[in-house]
Amino acid sequence: MNYTKLQGIGIPVSTIVFGCCNPILTKDEKGAEELLDTAFSNGFNIFDTAKVYGKSEEVLGRWISRAGNRDRIVIITKGCHPDPAPRVSPEALKEDIDSSLKRLKTDYIDIYMLHRDAPGADIDMMLSELNGYVRQGVIKKIGVSNWTCERIEKANERAVSLGLEGFSASSPQMSLARQIGDPWGGGCVSVSWDDESKRWYCEHPEIEVMPYSCLGRGMFSGRVSGSHPFRAWRSLDWAAKRAYWCRENLRRLKSCEKIAKEKGCTVAQAAIAWLLAQDFAVMPVATMSSEKRMIENIGAFDVKLSAEDMKRLNA
Repeated sequence: MNYTKLQGIGIPVSTIVFGCCNPILTKDEKGAEELLDTAFSNGFNIFDTAKVYGKSEEVLGRWISRAGNRDRIVIITKGCHPDPAPRVSPEALKEDIDSSLKRLKTDYIDIYMLHRDAPGADIDMMLSELNGYVRQGVIKKIGVSNWTCERIEKANERAVSLGLEGFSASSPQMSLARQIGDPWGGGCVSVSWDDESKRWYCEHPEIEVMPYSCLGRGMFSGRVSGSHPFRAWRSLDWAAKRAYWCRENLRRLKSCEKIAKEKGCTVAQAAIAWLLAQDFAVMPVATMSSEKRMIENIGAFDVKLSAEDMKRLNA
């Protein structure tokens, strides 16, 4: 496992983030805590959850309480998700932070993200509220999920002018798959093939980039084949079909399969290696339900993609 240092976080953290939007955790199924034990024993110590991820915050909180490892892990959680209307407001923020702390059985959150944007929200007020939690020690770092680079930049410019801490973490969708539709609605932002956004992240290395759906919600997991599109169609859920099902992504999947075969690695490892080979630092959020998948994902660090490999995958 590779580790990195995050400004404002007291411990080195695993470069791959363990995603808790997993049916085993969200539904609190048998083996949920054992799965977290397995992740931790394999070197994962940064966990991504959210208020709207079913029971995952409760499961994570129960596990932390039992394992007694709060000082050795980093928690990312998110709030102010539309329900169904936009709710990026101080009232929603307080409600969501208070409930997350209770479910997580902790008195602080390492990285707190606004889960969706709301262009009409009073960003000065939200920055002020979030900074209040930072001053109280309730939150260490603030970030956003599904915000465009333009919106992050404007918010951080306002933060500087107000003498406040700005957003230092961003979680957009990013993978080999081009997002052709919003998988869940509510403004899911993808930077997979947005060269302008990629350049912006290169120019702002102070922003930690933690992309979700790093395998295109199963498109590049290895469980589907680019040569058997009808089988692939049946194995993907409605959100994956809505967001990633197109000829371009099937063609790119075939390229990934060829490169994986040449490298002697899995398709998922090659897809994660592509993310890790970007011109800016990326910490992929990967959702895993077995130790086998965890070990495979860690193996992505050993896959070295050449400039020619990247050209083929980017075609």
